[in-house]
Amino acid sequence: MDQERLLRPAREPRPNRSEVESNGPPKKPKIGWMDLPNKDQLFLLALCRLSEPLSNVCLLPYIFYLVRSVLPQKATAARSDAESDTAPISEYSGLLVASFPLAQFVVSLAWGDISDRCGRRQSIIFGLLVSAISNAAFGLSRSLGALFFWRTLAGLANGNVSIMRTMTAEVVKERKFQTKAFLLLPLVFNSGMVLSLALGGLLADPVQNLSWAFGPDGFLNFGKDPDGVAWALAYPYALPGLMNAAMLLTALALSWLWLRETLPGSESKSDFGLRIGDFLIRLFKNLVNERDHVQYMPVHDEETFTTSSLSSPASSTAPDPESEEKPSSESLSEKPSPAPRISFRKIWTVKVLTAMMAFGLLPLHNSAFMHIFPVYLSTPHADNASPTLFLFSGGLGLRSSTIGLWLSASGIGGILLQLFIYPRLQERVGTLGILKLSLIIFPVIYGMAPYLSLINTDSILRWLGLGVIICGQIMARTMAIPSTVILLTEAAPTRTVLGTVHGAGNMISSLARAVGPAIGGIVFGWGIKHGMVGAVWWLYLVCVALVALVWTMAFQRRGEEDED
Repeated sequence: MDQERLLRPAREPRPNRSEVESNGPPKKPKIGWMDLPNKDQLFLLALCRLSEPLSNVCLLPYIFYLVRSVLPQKATAARSDAESDTAPISEYSGLLVASFPLAQFVVSLAWGDISDRCGRRQSIIFGLLVSAISNAAFGLSRSLGALFFWRTLAGLANGNVSIMRTMTAEVVKERKFQTKAFLLLPLVFNSGMVLSLALGGLLADPVQNLSWAFGPDGFLNFGKDPDGVAWALAYPYALPGLMNAAMLLTALALSWLWLRETLPGSESKSDFGLRIGDFLIRLFKNLVNERDHVQYMPVHDEETFTTSSLSSPASSTAPDPESEEKPSSESLSEKPSPAPRISFRKIWTVKVLTAMMAFGLLPLHNSAFMHIFPVYLSTPHADNASPTLFLFSGGLGLRSSTIGLWLSASGIGGILLQLFIYPRLQERVGTLGILKLSLIIFPVIYGMAPYLSLINTDSILRWLGLGVIICGQIMARTMAIPSTVILLTEAAPTRTVLGTVHGAGNMISSLARAVGPAIGGIVFGWGIKHGMVGAVWWLYLVCVALVALVWTMAFQRRGEEDED
């Protein structure tokens, strides 16, 4: 008995209950950006995502001056005061902004269904090509009809934004990585906004904004025209569109070479572009390995010898039988068949429709702000002799270059928020919690914005107030956009219909982004005519933001009931 007790292994002491409670549950490992899988594909999707901000947002800093330059004289000559010109300009610019998302609305569901049936890759490549052409042509247009046509065509091409969201979900399938992955597209959207707003503000009317290059004494004025570069005078808003087209063509080329298909059942599908891309990668690796071979073989470095020998023809014709994986019988028998799709009617569950409504309410006010705010900043300042709490008029009278810099600087703030703040907040309060917080910020910012008109133009408070409005709106937008995307993705009944769900979501979002600027422009023009510049802010933006907040709270209650 004593011998058995001696041979029996000693038991480990049990931890105290207080120690277990103090340690708490094991912490989840933090996911960094470099931990994401398929980073090369995510990078290419990020480049493709630039198509929408470049096509849609670039004109915002100069849209007031663009529309004024192509409007017939009779449209703005009814009254002589500068402020009265703002009303028709606001109305036409609102319709011009709305034409892009309205076209997206028409084709979004079709793009999603086509991508589910025919694949994601070709849809994105075709969209990039049409976007590049329409951007270049938009910049060269000098009539209202041409502007509407090319902007509508760009919207038709950008109906495939939902496909990029779907590809992100298919490239990053593990849920623990999806919060970071879904942040990537809004992060790129904000980066694209920074770039496009800055380019739009600085490159528009280059004879004025870049006089050192395009002015009478500019180094690009090869013809020594006394007024500046001739083509820049004839097409003052061509440069932003041409620059956008060049960047879109770059994204198109990289996607054609290396963006892989992600449609379930078609992942191994290849085409001419992908084969050329693979050939270029092999060629680059061979050149690098050959350079390493020549440089390090004389010192007989073992690692270099192994690397170079693996890339040599001899090694490729005689592979090591022990290191080579044998293909399984399943892979030799047949290619994987596409996953079965559920019926179209079964896609639209209550959860999907509820998430889709939240997805659509956000752009209904956010897109209106994105249009109204630059027009408001461009509106000439008014001397409000006896303003009341609600009856006052005028804007800030800023130039397009100043507006572009302010808006692009706000985008940088949004990028920092997405990188460092959103993931931590999402861990603490959850996706719905972040969405509710953002929807509380929106109406506060909208209610304050028009009072900038009452601040003296020479006061530093004017610039501080402008910074608060821009930073508050970008903070709320940065928190809201990825949250609505995550909620919509999680609502999909199966992954095989993600393209259709996101296509429908993008369709609703596009309709909201068309209705928002159109209504906003009309209400803003009405407010200008009646000496109430805050009408659109208080009667439209604040009200829609409050409706979105109430709907999100109802969404949360429904989710809690489903869990019970």
